[in-house]
Amino acid sequence: MPAPAPLASLDLAGKVAIVTGGTRGIGAAIARALLAAGAEVAVCARAAPAELPAAGGRQARFHACDVRRHEAVAAFVEAVGVASGRIDLLVNNAGGAPAAAALSASPRFHEAILALNLAAPVHMSQAAARWMMRGGGGAIVNIGSVAGSRPAPGTAVYSAAKAGLLSLTRSLAAEWGPAIRVNAIVVGLVATEGAEAAYGSPAARAAIAAALPARRMGLPEDIAMGTLFLLSPMAAYVSGAALEIAGGGEQPLFLDLVARHAGG
Repeated sequence: MPAPAPLASLDLAGKVAIVTGGTRGIGAAIARALLAAGAEVAVCARAAPAELPAAGGRQARFHACDVRRHEAVAAFVEAVGVASGRIDLLVNNAGGAPAAAALSASPRFHEAILALNLAAPVHMSQAAARWMMRGGGGAIVNIGSVAGSRPAPGTAVYSAAKAGLLSLTRSLAAEWGPAIRVNAIVVGLVATEGAEAAYGSPAARAAIAAALPARRMGLPEDIAMGTLFLLSPMAAYVSGAALEIAGGGEQPLFLDLVARHAGG
């Protein structure tokens, strides 16, 4: 049996990374973590932010790109690859969905949700993988959601897209390995800039946090650390996996009812 390899590190110096939706929230935290680890980082969004992610004395490069348009995705990835000479890492972070009843939402609304949360990672991964193959390999992380594995009334199509993203992760890992590792992060409740719109008032958010085993909502940096691990040599033998970062998971209502009535 060969001797175990030396402990790998989180050093990503010399690597070129793309983070979609990387100008705020979870995406910006991931971009900062990659910059701190030494990577060159390109972020994209539909509109330029007031401030770009920065860390380690360096700043991410911004590209305007609507990831729902495959032509825009192809142009963005090509621009990054040509400017840097390579692409090594990709984080498909852009996503989300406003609440809407599945019965009354328009076909156009549902198509837009699928385009952002499922089709965009397909097109982005395909374009980036071509550059990774030329450069000897790479790693991709897809940012998923706990909504992809449990009922999500009000965001049913978003939930279906996130379930599809996990399936895509496993299939691409099998098809593109060993050159490209593909993994997913399954994200729970995270306190981002949009937390109030997503989860309600401070009191409502506190109540939600109290129901989680971790007794707090996640921070964008929690997701960033898991993503950094999966992109780094530390995860060299991890592919086709889904790492759940959800503070222990959402507590089902029936468990709360059982606890209230135990012994009664």
